[in-house]
Amino acid sequence: MTKIKRFRLPLDNAAKIYPAVRNKKWSNVFRLSVTLTKPVDPIILQSALAVTIKRFPSMAMKLDKNFFWYYLEEISVVPKVRPDTSSPCSLMPLSEIRTCAFRVLYKDNRIAAEFFHSITDGNGGLIFLKTLTAEYLLQKEQVDIPFDDGVLDRTSKPDKNESEDSFLKYNGTVSSSRKEDTAYKISGTKETGASNVITGIAELNEALAVSRAHKVSLTTLLVSVMIYSIMQIQNKDISDKAKQKPVKVLVPVNLRKYFKSSSFRNFVLYVTPGINANMGDYTLDEIIQIIHHQMQIQLTEKQMKARITANVKAEQNAFLRVLPLFVKNIGMKAAYSMVGEKKSCLTMSNLGRVKLPEVMDGFVERFDFTLGVQSKSHNNCGIISYKNRLYINMIRNIKETELERLFFGNLRSIGITVETENKGEI
Repeated sequence: MTKIKRFRLPLDNAAKIYPAVRNKKWSNVFRLSVTLTKPVDPIILQSALAVTIKRFPSMAMKLDKNFFWYYLEEISVVPKVRPDTSSPCSLMPLSEIRTCAFRVLYKDNRIAAEFFHSITDGNGGLIFLKTLTAEYLLQKEQVDIPFDDGVLDRTSKPDKNESEDSFLKYNGTVSSSRKEDTAYKISGTKETGASNVITGIAELNEALAVSRAHKVSLTTLLVSVMIYSIMQIQNKDISDKAKQKPVKVLVPVNLRKYFKSSSFRNFVLYVTPGINANMGDYTLDEIIQIIHHQMQIQLTEKQMKARITANVKAEQNAFLRVLPLFVKNIGMKAAYSMVGEKKSCLTMSNLGRVKLPEVMDGFVERFDFTLGVQSKSHNNCGIISYKNRLYINMIRNIKETELERLFFGNLRSIGITVETENKGEI
């Protein structure tokens, strides 16, 4: 097998929580996939991975630990590509993470990459998948693909800035509070084993036209419709408005939009816009305006820097640094329970529009982005766009499909035509 020079990296600021809170039934995994116009040749895909992985040393990693911290160590051999036979974002057990913290899978025309969140975020994962796909097409179709639109030169030397922890680089002096109210949780009948995905597919231009008509961004519109749909479920679940909990959605924010960074590691924070459901009923138009203003207030460079500072300050606490890892894990699990999943109903992440070098477009049909379910939340939602198509992947580990039915129905009610695919895998 192809040998790779090994080196170590400390976990970035955002990544430290994931090994501590994972358990035997849950690991924080996300998936990016590309569907090609022809069936995937696994032998060529393996060869393409062997070339591509050398360009991404910060992702070619396994998880390890010492007495004080988890850390990442570069894998010694190229991992084997595998048939995509499991449900999306299936459990990545610790034994696998300690061998290689990502997977490359194939089925029919599709190439998928799944990542343990400690090694990268959606932005880094998308660059990896684009570059792997370009190398695959070069080897299979002998097409000359320019190094542009997130496709990297596989023969070039990695830039040291691609492995930096950008949170530390933009640490400031003023921090913000992380205190939030506990949100409503959707309940349901737990499925055994596999998670299920329902994908909504819409025309991107139509969706953008509707968002412009409401004078908000597409992400704001989609988050608002999701909040409205969850509010409808809570109204059935808890008839007494005074006893209802806030309905909030966790929205990842790509900090590269606010701070210069070429890092392929995690550089994402979160905002949790929402409504106080116990104040009364809301129309969808009311929610759209509320979420729009909340996002406008929270999504500024100064607010994000204060959030970065709060996170880095906690990490650099002198007392915390000298505690043994098993004690840190107890504390991080408790903190995650208090300020993690409880503060939102689900996550809704929009990676935006995928751009490729023009020569690749003729070989590519679509992209998909799927978030694994959370430890104690049954639903999640990943969004991505390509070739004027908007793909909304809603994953769940419960039998009930009420949230998907309401969400896609509410999108249709405001003028967005949505077709749905009901698959156990994407």
